[in-house]
Amino acid sequence: MAQEAHVVSGEVFTAVKSWLVVEAPKANEAVQFYKAAFGAEELNRVNDPKRKAEQELPLIRSAELKIGSSIFVVSDLSDDSPVKSGVSGVFCLETEAVEAAVAKAVGAGAVSDDQVVEGEGACCGGRAGKVKDPYGSVWLICSPANKCGGVAA
Repeated sequence: MAQEAHVVSGEVFTAVKSWLVVEAPKANEAVQFYKAAFGAEELNRVNDPKRKAEQELPLIRSAELKIGSSIFVVSDLSDDSPVKSGVSGVFCLETEAVEAAVAKAVGAGAVSDDQVVEGEGACCGGRAGKVKDPYGSVWLICSPANKCGGVAA
């Protein structure tokens, strides 16, 4: 499948990557959580060169993770982070196996906010569950929009 480009003022954008910044030094734990909870694949990692002492855990400047065809970045909050305070995000994962995905995330350490809901209470009119990861981000786990009457992306 070819990657679609979006042109704005002469610039070509081919993707948007979400970036999660977590309290230092917990980015490595977050990466391991996303692998266990959501089957994320780690594509790349850059450690902060300022923390080389053996007694210190290296801070992660960026770790690129992939879930399905989407890529997001995780990093430790540091003095030179792009943000200066804790940031959490909201992500939507699409799957037909909503209940199993929620259970897997909870088993890896996430907290389920409520039961899997069906119909109008869900994000797309199908089935949806919601979990909060140990780092403050909310993950909506939904049946695909095109399967439940929503508009396909």
